[in-house]
Amino acid sequence: MLVGVSPALASGGGHPEAAPWSVIPFATLLIMIATGPLFYEKFWHHNYPKVAVGLAGAVVLYYIFGLHNTHAPIHAFFEYFQFIALLSGLYIASGGIMINVDKKGTPLVNTLLLAFGAVIANIIGTTGASMLLVRPFMRLNQERIQPYHIVFFIFIVSNVGGALTPIGDPPLFLGFLKGVPFEWTLVHSLPMWAFTITLLCIVFFFADKRFINKRNLLFDEEEGKKEYTNKITITGSKNFAWLAVLVGAVFLDPSKIGWLPGILQTHDGFSIGFLADLEHHKGATLFSFIREVIMLTVAYLSFKLADQKAIQGNEFNFEPIREVAFIFIGIFGTMMPALELVANFAKSPEGAALINHNSLYWATGALSGILDNAPTYLNFLTAAMASKGADIGVVSDVIDFTNGIVQGAPNHESVLELTAISVAAVFFGAMTYIGNGPNFMVKSIAEQSGVEMPSFFGYILRFSLPILLSILIIVWLVFFAFAV
Repeated sequence: MLVGVSPALASGGGHPEAAPWSVIPFATLLIMIATGPLFYEKFWHHNYPKVAVGLAGAVVLYYIFGLHNTHAPIHAFFEYFQFIALLSGLYIASGGIMINVDKKGTPLVNTLLLAFGAVIANIIGTTGASMLLVRPFMRLNQERIQPYHIVFFIFIVSNVGGALTPIGDPPLFLGFLKGVPFEWTLVHSLPMWAFTITLLCIVFFFADKRFINKRNLLFDEEEGKKEYTNKITITGSKNFAWLAVLVGAVFLDPSKIGWLPGILQTHDGFSIGFLADLEHHKGATLFSFIREVIMLTVAYLSFKLADQKAIQGNEFNFEPIREVAFIFIGIFGTMMPALELVANFAKSPEGAALINHNSLYWATGALSGILDNAPTYLNFLTAAMASKGADIGVVSDVIDFTNGIVQGAPNHESVLELTAISVAAVFFGAMTYIGNGPNFMVKSIAEQSGVEMPSFFGYILRFSLPILLSILIIVWLVFFAFAV
């Protein structure tokens, strides 16, 4: 989640463009993430931190010494720092809350829980909702848990659910920081959100019902003897207060709050600065750090002061967040050339000619599945605005763009374009395990609980392409393909 970075600085303005070959480390990392657990599991398990950091380091050194560009690596570092601070806080604080649902895990109950998760994802984020509900969801189905349960959880709770508010998913938070009104996504994305969540829940319900009928579990003698109280119990409820602090900290943005200090980067170096300083330093950048300190402090205190019954009951450990931390060091570090090349092409005359709400839906979606969806959102919004002569670094331009006004003239296409970018970045984040931060954590938690999750390619071939992509094509046909 980048704070206050101008497009020029973010893309290394004034420096040579990255060479096409510089995407090789990123491609290598993606290939190893996909093949490592499948073909060389022992090596990958013990060495993925070294691989991720090593490949990221190679690209960072190329930018600093080869391109003499320090802006892009600094941008990537602060973006990663903010990303991992929020995810760590939500993961650890949620890990201290144990929810037990003493109810039979029927298809209807499962579907209702997923739908509930989709709603609260907009209040505590997809990461918070995922960490809060994935363990109760598995316990609810502990006698018959299957990989498809977790996959649909990733689809609905960890991704699509958070499409209505800036808190819901990091890409939308980036837009909020740039000037997109808080309620804008709720107003414009609600029809797509409701439509997609409904379709996913219907598909899950019938898949779950088919599995139960196939196994004849509804008539299992032992299952029939088990009695349920139908009660929901919560252990460690004080951690909800920590979650509230995390959500509140999201809004501590030095580029919007004049008295809040940030790290000011100018051509002369770094110093503690404020919003007013940006007016006196052309091209300066103001990075957030108070918010992240609060989030990491919450992570520490919420664990130290957590109810130990909840920690033990959740079988809480740090491996899932450790895996995410190292994998995304690699992703944020190596994807800089890929994002730069895509953004520069989109802003070129040839690229600008291709920009419309339909191309933005598919381009943002495709890259959100294999890159982190937050910087993908920002780059395509930058390109979309630039193609119309607007500047994402000017708040009034962003607000006009959201209202269908470009350079003082009505432009309905801008609203469609921003809607397409917003929806695609969030929805397509579920296409792979690396499209959105919570995906990897949910996968890791499920595997630690004994669920045999599909491989990287298995997830895509068995679930993403036939189910999720089919639904996203329908979403495009209904809401975007024929919109004018």
